[in-house]
Amino acid sequence: MDQDRWTEGNMVSGEQRREAKEDAKAWKLLEKTLTASLQEQRRSRRWGIFFKTLTFVYLFVALLLISPFGRMGAATSVGPHTAVVEVRGVIADQEEASADNLVGALREAFEDENTQGVVLRINSPGGSPVQSGYVYDEIKRLRALHPDIKVYAVITDLGASGAYYIASAADDIYADKASLVGSIGVTAASFGFVDTMEKLGVERRTYTAGEHKAFLDPFQPEKPEEKAFWQQVLNTTHQQFIDSVKAGRGDRLKENPDLFSGLVWSGEQALELGLIDGLSSTSAVARDVIGAEELVDFTRQESPLQRFTRQLGASMGAELATRAGLGGPQLR
Repeated sequence: MDQDRWTEGNMVSGEQRREAKEDAKAWKLLEKTLTASLQEQRRSRRWGIFFKTLTFVYLFVALLLISPFGRMGAATSVGPHTAVVEVRGVIADQEEASADNLVGALREAFEDENTQGVVLRINSPGGSPVQSGYVYDEIKRLRALHPDIKVYAVITDLGASGAYYIASAADDIYADKASLVGSIGVTAASFGFVDTMEKLGVERRTYTAGEHKAFLDPFQPEKPEEKAFWQQVLNTTHQQFIDSVKAGRGDRLKENPDLFSGLVWSGEQALELGLIDGLSSTSAVARDVIGAEELVDFTRQESPLQRFTRQLGASMGAELATRAGLGGPQLR
């Protein structure tokens, strides 16, 4: 009898322990569920605050950019001055020395009633013939529209190729004796990987609509007729460059078979060839040639606010794309 009671008691006690364990598991599961729900709510609130803040910042920045405080450009002088427009770096679309930036700066410089003369301060290896041509044509137009304002190009370290193209539209060109000037030519470069593909046993498969749509493909053998066609394109562009330089420089250019060969010369040599008109600097030209020593920079630049928002936007966009699984490999 006592043995039966002891066995029954153990069974009851074991059942109670199991029930207690199950209750504990249930409470832990409930606790985890509630914790996860709270974390999700906090995460949603944080993202909500983030996007609301981002929207506010975007609207605030947009308001600043359309206001006078956010516009790029230079302040004008209250008195007579020499306007300076920098041509720095590669001349290409979306670059600092793009036609949009240079043309906009030149127009502002010419339209300022206190501008006595304009100096193009050049330090550039050249770049796009299209962008250079836009600037060249605009200088010619502005000179005709404002005959009392002369344009002077001053080459510092380098004024080559497309940069010299632009300079040749000025009334006069100056440089330092050690400046590099010229490079009146056109270049296009590529590679040929045909032999490498054969050694690797890789077959190139190209599908096109149009007989020459894949011309100059570096993974296919070069075709003589396509090479000749491309050479004609380069020759035509080169001749446009030559014609513009001749129109700008006139009879100041000396006869030399290498003048339009793509060679580059020192400022001292360029003076002898008629590529420049003198050895001088920006401040000296402003003081001694234009007669307005004060310099006012009209070069278009990003404001600190624009630079900050562009970098901020790019970094946040990349981070969001990465979190969403849309970003590519990142090097940190």
